[in-house]
Amino acid sequence: MSSLPHRRSTSGLSLPVVSLGLWQNFGTGTSFDAQRRLVLHAVDRGVVHLDLANNYGPPPFAAEETIGRLLGRELRGRRDELLLTTKAGYRAWPGPYGEHGSAKYLRASLDESLRRLGVDAVDVFYSHRFDAATPLEETVGALAQAVRSGKARQVGISSYSAERTVEALAVADRLGVRLAVHQPAYSLLNRWVERPGPDGTSLLDVAARAGMAVVAFSPLGQGMLTGRYLSGVPDDSRAARGGPLRPEWLTDDVLGHVRALDGIARAGGRTLPRLALAWVLRDPRITSVLVGARTVEQLDENLAAATDPPLSPDELRAVEPHAVEAGINLWGPRSSDR
Repeated sequence: MSSLPHRRSTSGLSLPVVSLGLWQNFGTGTSFDAQRRLVLHAVDRGVVHLDLANNYGPPPFAAEETIGRLLGRELRGRRDELLLTTKAGYRAWPGPYGEHGSAKYLRASLDESLRRLGVDAVDVFYSHRFDAATPLEETVGALAQAVRSGKARQVGISSYSAERTVEALAVADRLGVRLAVHQPAYSLLNRWVERPGPDGTSLLDVAARAGMAVVAFSPLGQGMLTGRYLSGVPDDSRAARGGPLRPEWLTDDVLGHVRALDGIARAGGRTLPRLALAWVLRDPRITSVLVGARTVEQLDENLAAATDPPLSPDELRAVEPHAVEAGINLWGPRSSDR
């Protein structure tokens, strides 16, 4: 196994600076052999953090089944080398207890995730989204129970706003459990975690003050920062396939900024995705970036950012005018009412 640089939060989590997210490309539309090849290559390259959720696939639990199969075969005996994380919050099965933040749903989902993975515990279990209809005491209480039952070693939250994170941290403190990690979307085209809340404090400020690890997902802006859309929409791209990247986001204005960023990357001897990842990692409050990939070549391209030199002050100044909000934060409005 190769090694990657790690960052450690004061909550105790040590993560490779680049982690593998299994949101896309790990469902029935991708062969098991292709999934197997990508995961094993990632692990061999030192990507020991595999990030899952109950709804990753599709269908739900498909990505966890893939990892479970690998843990029983090629990765047998290597469980303790890996950091396995999963989440519950989005729809996993029909009915009122198949999504959101109720204790019944979170507990049932975690049990199902453990069964699919074939493990006794995950390293981190997240509340995947804030649920305004469920008291935080109930949602965070379910996370606390996951730790006390030994089914999760640590717990966290994902996409909660700065204000909701402060509230969740207070509830967790009263319940005697630590929220060790926050997982928000963050990229050159989605900077919401930097924006101050009503009290002037951003989500990154809140997480740093609480000692939470921050794992940034979608650091390549749903693929907009991979370079695939510089000359149009490829037929096999997420935008063309009707994935979460919406074609209407690919406006002339946004693509103008993306092309400018590509030029800055090339001038510095990088590629656009490596520039994008280096930019997110420029902030020491970011513990790790989550990348997805369809091929080992794409993964290797992303992993190169782990050992690239930091962006220079001149590069950061050149990037800033093009690090713009592109309206791609799908998760904020669905995860927090303020």
